[in-house]
Amino acid sequence: MLNALKRQRKRQDAERERLGSTWTDHDLVFARDGFKLYRGEAGGPQGPEKVSARWRILRTRLKLPEEFRIHDWRHSKVTNDLETGENPVEVSANVRHHSPGYTMARYGHSRKNGARRLAASGANRLGLSSLV
Repeated sequence: MLNALKRQRKRQDAERERLGSTWTDHDLVFARDGFKLYRGEAGGPQGPEKVSARWRILRTRLKLPEEFRIHDWRHSKVTNDLETGENPVEVSANVRHHSPGYTMARYGHSRKNGARRLAASGANRLGLSSLV
């Protein structure tokens, strides 16, 4: 997956350089290219159908199951970042959620077991294991 993203970045950097001032940077991973500029600005968001088509090609190349959606990959990334202790504010900003609270409400559910283990461990150290 990482290699595919690196290739995409190189293609997009070349397109940005080729188009110069015609490219409007929106800091997107899969930005609209300059093939049909009359349909919108280069550098802007692609139509969902084009992103889906590219995802199907990549999914096939990587031999991922057909049920694996691009959003599942995003969900896994956010969940893994939070579970490894990354700062929720940074994770939220990285995926462009409107607030860390939203990110934690959507993705923090998998951290409940970790929070329970942490609470039990602390209770055991204080001799309060009968309360847990």
